[in-house]
Amino acid sequence: MFARETGQDLTYERLLAPLDGFHQAVEQFRLEGARGANVTVPFKLDAFRYASELTVRARLAGAVNTLRFDADRIVGDNTDGVGLCADLVNNLGVVLSGARILMVGAGGAARGVIGPLLAANPAQLVITNRTYQRAEEVARQFDGDRRPVAMTLQQLPAQRFDVVVNATSASLSDSLPLIPVSCFDAGSLAYDMMYGIGQTPFLTLASQAGARTADGLGMLVEQAAEAFFVWRGVRPATLPVIKQLRGHRPTT
Repeated sequence: MFARETGQDLTYERLLAPLDGFHQAVEQFRLEGARGANVTVPFKLDAFRYASELTVRARLAGAVNTLRFDADRIVGDNTDGVGLCADLVNNLGVVLSGARILMVGAGGAARGVIGPLLAANPAQLVITNRTYQRAEEVARQFDGDRRPVAMTLQQLPAQRFDVVVNATSASLSDSLPLIPVSCFDAGSLAYDMMYGIGQTPFLTLASQAGARTADGLGMLVEQAAEAFFVWRGVRPATLPVIKQLRGHRPTT
C-alpha cells in the first residue's frame, strides 16, 4: 500500500526462516538482490547480531526489526519506538511531554520503545514487571538526565499515569498483566501493543476505569512507515492505511 501511494517499485513478501537458520536465510535473500527486510519475533536478536552496522535506536533497543542492505554494509535499525510515538502523538492526540507514562513489561517489546518515549520528554517513565529485577535491569540501560524508574507491582497502587502501555505478551493468552486498576485515571490512555485480537483483558480493565483505549495496530503501521523511509527515503501517509486495516472502526 505504501509503494502504490508513493509510486515506488517494490515487492514485499513473507520469508520464513528456520529457527536455527536465520543468518543463512537472510544472507541468501540479500545475495539474491534484496534491498531490505523487516524482522519479527523470534529473530530480532539474531538480526541485531547479523547487522554489520547498528543505528543508535537499535543499540538502545538491543534488537533489530529493520534491515537495510547497502552495497557494502548491512544496517540494523529499530523502528518500534518511533512507530509507537507516532501513533500516540499523531493519531491519538497524546501529549507525551510532561506526561507520566507506565510501561508494563521489561522484555524486548518494552526495550524497543523506551528510548523514543524518553526523547519525548515525559515527566516520568516507570517500568514495572512481574520480576522486578528485570525492570531494574532495563532501567539501568539508559543514562543521562532522562532515565526510566523501575517500580515493583506493590508500589503501583499509589501511582496515577497519563499513559499506560502494555508491552507484555499477556494479551496473547487472554490474561491480564498484574497491575491495579488505580493506575488509570479518567482521561488517561491505555495502550496495548498487541493488535488484531479484539478487546483484551487489559483494555477492558482500563475501560472500566474510564480510560481511553487503543490497540497496537497504529504502531504496526507507523513502524512500517518508518522502515519504508529507511529503505526508500520516502515517507508515506499512514492514516489511510490504518483506516483501511481497521475497516473504518475507530478506537474507543
